[in-house]
Amino acid sequence: MTHQSKIEAHLRLKRAYEPATEDDGYRILVDRLWPRGVSKEKAALDEWAKDLAPSAELRKWFGHDPERWAEFQQRYREELSEHHEELERIRSLARKETVTLIYSAHDEEHNDALVLRMELLGN
Repeated sequence: MTHQSKIEAHLRLKRAYEPATEDDGYRILVDRLWPRGVSKEKAALDEWAKDLAPSAELRKWFGHDPERWAEFQQRYREELSEHHEELERIRSLARKETVTLIYSAHDEEHNDALVLRMELLGN
């Protein structure tokens, strides 16, 4: 298995409202805001990577509008380009173990965690 396919197999996404399981491995919240109604115990996080979340301005501009999805991805990737060391640290973790990126968005097809995962995979 190549490094790339190993990272891909180990890098998962999960909504914050789904129960934590052992299969999740290392759990990282990738939202800037804490998920509404989720206790710290229920979240069962190993880390909260606020700095990797989209800026408040970008998040508000996007507003989870699917019509803004393509531009959101481009703008968010530009923001992520400033966090090279942090992204590499997570890639390194995912080479060795399962890493689950936790997010709270209701839209499972248009959210920052998807973009972050693509960026981590080099897609």
